[in-house]
Amino acid sequence: MKSLFYFVFLTGIITFAGCQPKPPKVDFEKEREAIKLVLEKYALANENQNMDFIEEIWSPSESIVSFGTEGDEKLVGFSEIKSAIQKQFDTFTNTYISYRDQIIEINETGNTAWFSEIVNYNFILDGKAHTFEGLRYTGVLVKKDGKWKLVQTHMSVPYTPEND
Repeated sequence: MKSLFYFVFLTGIITFAGCQPKPPKVDFEKEREAIKLVLEKYALANENQNMDFIEEIWSPSESIVSFGTEGDEKLVGFSEIKSAIQKQFDTFTNTYISYRDQIIEINETGNTAWFSEIVNYNFILDGKAHTFEGLRYTGVLVKKDGKWKLVQTHMSVPYTPEND
């Protein structure tokens, strides 16, 4: 009787496991290219001060987060992020952004991705040119309704002891 119970139990588990939906097939290279385009568009949005692009790129959620280079620069929610970007647009001119060493990874279901890159950021503020080289920029994107959206970013300035 015990062996019949185990046979029925194992048969049920095997049958149930076979009925589970298979994860969708993900074209990782296609998704990686789509994410690269989002990140390029973000650089262009900043260079051209294009708020429409910013709105296309960021998730409209009020739970997303962006950490900037200042110690207290933690922006929570798209409205705070958008406001900070608009303030930047209002004060910076002639922005030029270049990046290198970009790494993009995607989870196995193809709906979440993370990236890192090294950024050189140049702009004019109050008539004076500013250059920040080697900024470290990381973030997370989520795919919703077929589009990749930023949900978290962090930019940091590398520490150099000679600046002490």
